[in-house]
Amino acid sequence: MATANDNQATHSTQPDGSLTITDNRTGKSYEVEISQGAIKASDLLQIRTIDDEPGLTTYDPGFVNTASCKSAITYIDGEHGILEYRGYPIEQLAEGASFLEVAYLLIKGSLPTKAEYEQWVHEITFHTYVHENVRGFMQGFRYDAHPMGMLMASVGALSTFYPESNNIDDPDNRHIQIIRMIAKMPTLGAWAFRHAQGKPYIYPDNDLGYTANFLSMLFKMSEQRYAPDERLVKALDTLFILHADHEQNCSTNAVRSVGSSHVDPYSSVAAGIGALYGPLHGGANEAVLRMLRRIGKAENIPDFIKGVKAGEERLMGFGHRVYKNYDPRAKIIKKACDDVFEVTGTNPLLDIAVELEKIALEDEYFVKRRLYPNVDFYSGLIYEALAFPPEMFTVLFAIGRTPGWLAQWVELTEDKEQKIARPKQIYTGDRRLDFIPSEQRWS
Repeated sequence: MATANDNQATHSTQPDGSLTITDNRTGKSYEVEISQGAIKASDLLQIRTIDDEPGLTTYDPGFVNTASCKSAITYIDGEHGILEYRGYPIEQLAEGASFLEVAYLLIKGSLPTKAEYEQWVHEITFHTYVHENVRGFMQGFRYDAHPMGMLMASVGALSTFYPESNNIDDPDNRHIQIIRMIAKMPTLGAWAFRHAQGKPYIYPDNDLGYTANFLSMLFKMSEQRYAPDERLVKALDTLFILHADHEQNCSTNAVRSVGSSHVDPYSSVAAGIGALYGPLHGGANEAVLRMLRRIGKAENIPDFIKGVKAGEERLMGFGHRVYKNYDPRAKIIKKACDDVFEVTGTNPLLDIAVELEKIALEDEYFVKRRLYPNVDFYSGLIYEALAFPPEMFTVLFAIGRTPGWLAQWVELTEDKEQKIARPKQIYTGDRRLDFIPSEQRWS
């Protein structure tokens, strides 16, 4: 009988060694150590033309080829379309695990035993309620406040309700803050949704599971008990799993960067929510829906494709900075679409999406550029089918991503090599200007 360890496979790594760098300005050569396929940027500081001047640095806007940390949480092979959490393929987790199992895996580093899982679920369920002052805080927002702005502010505000959360070196204290945040995120997200609709806030129903309870707080009206369709619960739970972590993306980098100051986890996660709020990060699925609506019907697709090739249109939901193959999450979401539409009815935009995908996978123009569907291509269709307005899409993303942010935050706090984030810059401004007093400048 195979054990979990028997099934683990180590991915290939580049061999360690050294790199010899010759500075053509001086003729000097330097030997730099290679470890795990990387060199230390600080080793470049020895390369200089004058002894008392700064050494060589790297210029890498957006961290395109710069590693800011070592992590054992998420592995991505973009060339082959592989995504793993703690070594487990995303396909297996999405098929057989619950979101809270995956949250435990990401944060604790291993899948839970039955007893560990029951305790984990109990603790999270026990902490779904928020302080009544938080309710009053959220009610103070304008009627048209964006749900992401409300979520970001309310998560940051939690640090004032739990001032002990800044004791980040205490493992027990870290644990309870993690429990609180995972438990309260659906409550805060649902209340932001209800606020925008002018509906009363619904308190958690702790007889329901994590995702079912979230749906209850979103959609319950006058019924005695809200009973969501299990197919919808499963689909949303799967989407949460797919969004749970994704290596050092913009929002995760924000969590780690802010967390490097040793601030409390609520403030760090609020920074991640702020990064996710941006249209270049969390708003891509909304852009896909706008594109599909603009196309309108399947017979308009050929003209749209011509526009894309001519540079007059943008094909949203295709291509990814990391994946140069089919995003493995997109395949799983496509299947989830079928389950959701069994309940809600088919979205007419789905036919356009399927035809676009078919063309992109066969047309030489797109194949050559490796423009495969990504996670955002189908997720917006599911969210819309579940009656979420576009401004709620990133809130759903944030709820799913919370365990990943927290796992990254814990890893940061335990990493002795980490320092407070302080990137270098290349100064391009003026130097050594003489100040002219205002009476002379204005005369």
